[in-house]
Amino acid sequence: MPFAIRLVLACCAIACLKMHHQPAQANEKPNILLILADDLGYEDLGFQKSADIKSPNLDRLAAGGIQFSDGHVSASVCSPSRAGLLTGRYQQRFGHEANSPPYPHGMNIDEVTLAQKLQTAGYRTGLVGKWHLGATEAQYPTSRGFDYFYGLREGSRSYFYNDKKDDKPGNHHAIEENGKQVRFDGYLTDELGDQATKFIGEESDKPFFLYLSFTAPHGPLEATKEDLERFSHIENKKRRTYAAMIWAMDRAIGKVLAKLDAQRIADNTMIWFLSDNGGATGNASSNLPLAGHKGIKFEGGIRVPFVLYWKNRFSGGQTFAPMVSSLDILPTCVAAANRDLASSETPDESSDASDAHPLDGVNLLPFLTNETGSVPHQKLFWHKLWFSAMRDGPWKLIYVQDYGYALYNLDDDLSERHNLAASEPGRVAAMTEELNQWKSELPEPEWGEGKTWFTTHSKNHIRIIEGKDDRSHE
Repeated sequence: MPFAIRLVLACCAIACLKMHHQPAQANEKPNILLILADDLGYEDLGFQKSADIKSPNLDRLAAGGIQFSDGHVSASVCSPSRAGLLTGRYQQRFGHEANSPPYPHGMNIDEVTLAQKLQTAGYRTGLVGKWHLGATEAQYPTSRGFDYFYGLREGSRSYFYNDKKDDKPGNHHAIEENGKQVRFDGYLTDELGDQATKFIGEESDKPFFLYLSFTAPHGPLEATKEDLERFSHIENKKRRTYAAMIWAMDRAIGKVLAKLDAQRIADNTMIWFLSDNGGATGNASSNLPLAGHKGIKFEGGIRVPFVLYWKNRFSGGQTFAPMVSSLDILPTCVAAANRDLASSETPDESSDASDAHPLDGVNLLPFLTNETGSVPHQKLFWHKLWFSAMRDGPWKLIYVQDYGYALYNLDDDLSERHNLAASEPGRVAAMTEELNQWKSELPEPEWGEGKTWFTTHSKNHIRIIEGKDDRSHE
């Protein structure tokens, strides 16, 4: 074949490839699904090696994705943790330090949320489930970047409709749809799964961002009769109900994953799963092998099951060992959406506004693709009112007001049994100085908590430091 003809054919082939590839480039932005459990114990999923909890759909997600074995949230209680998650910033930087903001307090409306950033990147945005970041209209999800909201403004409620309590008119625990209270039938966790599948199924030429924020397995401990019967072999009644609640959450997640499969968009959907904090003392959860629970600075309060699934980018069955944080989800999603962090502010803000709101999270993509030899975080910090903590690589420092410091090496002592503060005074001093410097840059919290919480959580910290806990189900 003459060279001229071969050249023409080659050029035509390249042109055809470009024509074929251009639509794919235009649609490269992934859908983003952020699934958040509430007060889930570290051990309490199948892929976390639980002996009695079943979670087949989450197990499938974990097997097909990346598991972060040193994954953390920015607070050990609900509302501050969610504020950090949705802003990519230590929530203490804007005064969101204590839990359960009293009306009219809530997340500072000057902070830019993940939903706002993705809206400006061309995404259709929705929140199904728990908000817990303020109940005023200015703080309402549809004022904070979400096109659609179905769920509750406040922190927890019954899993069944109750027009005499949670669902009374005007109650911020009632279920709402874009500002209007609505009735639901059946079990709330199933209802949230159904609403999530409806949102995904809406016809649109835009990619979607869905924040699926379950109330499960946060109290009250309530489950359907059918789900309870499935776990009748569990003798502890509270644990049986808790297991049934997780089963229902997993079932709802299964509905959502099936919808993605049916629409043939699962492979290009970036799916995150984690809990807002560790298991609580009152819901029969287990945080083993970690010490502690919700509300305190031991690993059981802040290290959570943490998974990323994105089949188009990452093969399954991977474990990522370096330390990561829920703060990293925002910058990673924004990068996946092909947006510059500075240019993805709300429309009425200049790009310079991002300089006043520096992110503490980092884009994880270069670390997951081995484009960099460093780690996402050498250091992380935690603080709420009377208690603080800091990580520096494997070293973990904990401060308890009116008591002092404890030091652990998590590489050697993941369960934080051996306080090394006495044998490592130099390290304690250096980390204390750095922790105090970080805290000195923070404003005063916008609201506080009762002294009862100080007394309770102080005792819980000290009990673990002094080796008086039994490490049973928390």
